[in-house]
Amino acid sequence: MSLTSTPALSFISNPTAFFVAADTTAVVEGPISPKQIDLVRSTWTYVAPMAEQAATLFYTKLFELDAAIKPMFAHSNLKVQKRKLMQTIGIAVKHLHRLEEIVPVVRDLGKRHVGYGVQDRHYDTVGEALLWALEQGLGDRFTPEARDAWACTYTVLADTMKDAAAEALDG
Repeated sequence: MSLTSTPALSFISNPTAFFVAADTTAVVEGPISPKQIDLVRSTWTYVAPMAEQAATLFYTKLFELDAAIKPMFAHSNLKVQKRKLMQTIGIAVKHLHRLEEIVPVVRDLGKRHVGYGVQDRHYDTVGEALLWALEQGLGDRFTPEARDAWACTYTVLADTMKDAAAEALDG
């Protein structure tokens, strides 16, 4: 399941935006249910204050799961990459109730990842590392329902990135 590109409002990346909860009163009809959005947002409020530690957990697990991914980061400042990851997740969480606002950005991210050597199979590994890191960071707050909500959210976003990457490779 992925999102299709639709006209969207401009997207501005604010480095501190991922610490601020967005209005949760909007009702969404889409691939991620309102209840799942609430679960992702409510658990994110616990992750955001420990963003650096959560990112470290994520990348440690990612490289443990697939050591072949690590060379993709050879020319990256991992500290900066960790910050970007957490900002990106935070912005996505903030806009889950209006996915159409982030579709163009998510698609662009998928296209850019082609240039980094990312392949479809890597998205599964990233998803596994993300869910593991969330479980470690949230402990008992990472209920089966919260896990399902995060898995659904990640799948929708990752599938959107993969679709855009495939189009970039074909086009």
